[in-house]
Amino acid sequence: MFLYQLHELGRAWMAPMTYWADAGSKMFSASGSWLSTLPGASRVAAGYELLYRVGKDYEKPEFGIHNVEIDGVPYPVVEREVIVKPFCRLLRFKRYTDDAGNLTELKDDPSVLVVAPLSGHHSTLLRDTVKTLLRDHKVYITDWVDARMVPQSEGPFHLDDYVAYIQEFIRHIGADKLHVISVCQPTVPVLAAVSLMASRGEATPRSLVMMGGPIDTRESPTQVNDLAAQKPYWWFESHLVHPVPSNYPGAGRRVYPGFLQHSGFVAMNPERHFESHWDFYQNLVKGDLDDADAHRRFYDEYNAVLDMPGEYYLDTIRIVFQEHLLPRGLWDVRGERVKPGDIKGTALLTIEGELDDISGQGQTRAAHKLCTGIPEKDQHHLTVQGAGHYGIFSGRRWRTQVYPKVRDFIAQYAK
Repeated sequence: MFLYQLHELGRAWMAPMTYWADAGSKMFSASGSWLSTLPGASRVAAGYELLYRVGKDYEKPEFGIHNVEIDGVPYPVVEREVIVKPFCRLLRFKRYTDDAGNLTELKDDPSVLVVAPLSGHHSTLLRDTVKTLLRDHKVYITDWVDARMVPQSEGPFHLDDYVAYIQEFIRHIGADKLHVISVCQPTVPVLAAVSLMASRGEATPRSLVMMGGPIDTRESPTQVNDLAAQKPYWWFESHLVHPVPSNYPGAGRRVYPGFLQHSGFVAMNPERHFESHWDFYQNLVKGDLDDADAHRRFYDEYNAVLDMPGEYYLDTIRIVFQEHLLPRGLWDVRGERVKPGDIKGTALLTIEGELDDISGQGQTRAAHKLCTGIPEKDQHHLTVQGAGHYGIFSGRRWRTQVYPKVRDFIAQYAK
């Protein structure tokens, strides 16, 4: 009951120590400090910085996408809020140019809605995804709000509300010229949103790209799936959902706290994280600043987590991981049955990583079995050899292997 409050007390107790460690690392490393000339100063500075980074708070990073290069020409990019909802902002990254010919080409590019996961990390985790897509597309993205910052007066947020948000965003952008990319967790609510729109006779997006998501977690279950299936529903409700402390706007709201999610992330590969931090220390001692800076950038993002609304989290556990209502054809959203077979005018591309330890092989591909109304010629699949979960939407494999397939797929159905 008081776990979140105890965590906040721990943070407050650690704050002076982290400030002291930050100051110590600078005193023993700054070129103008006499302390940096002492024997062993580099080791002391490295130790202080490691202590600082282990204990500090990690705020939500910025997207920081200010320009994109297209065919060797740099274009300014401005991040704009399109729709602001209590639990999500719809952002657009708008490209600008003064050249009339280039402006016409930019306007003709397909519109893409990237649905980021609401599953611990901020949407900035998809920074590389967005920046790469901007070369050839008009890009929108869902930017989910940390639930501890949402006052209780805004009401609860369920998985059904997530589906409704996606439908509102699709309608606002315009489904007839839109392509939707869902990364990981949102493959389920995105498929539900489009299915319901199709069942009502509404226009649906021209294409769906579903990447590493839990459409059917009975296929190749992973450690994450096993935990959700083995523990009873009440266990998640009583052990992982806690009220937000009084020092946040969302005081009293029940959430799955980000610090608990982060502990789970680290627990999946503790040895890798320990080795990474040890390598960071060694790089600082040796003066290998490039590798040290890469470590900082990665963990600034990885350690920045948000609280999930408790209702939404528990809905996801029950509907997606325990009862498998979507693949069984038994999921009702606000009284309407989700029927993926009703989708007809939308092409489908599913993408999986060969080494994905979060969404196992076959879990995303299962969407093809459900979307029986999509002609076989409009159904495509890609398994990325050697890629883990993050490799299918970020990093070298995303840019060199996955993105060309996604770009060509969207271009094929943008005409």
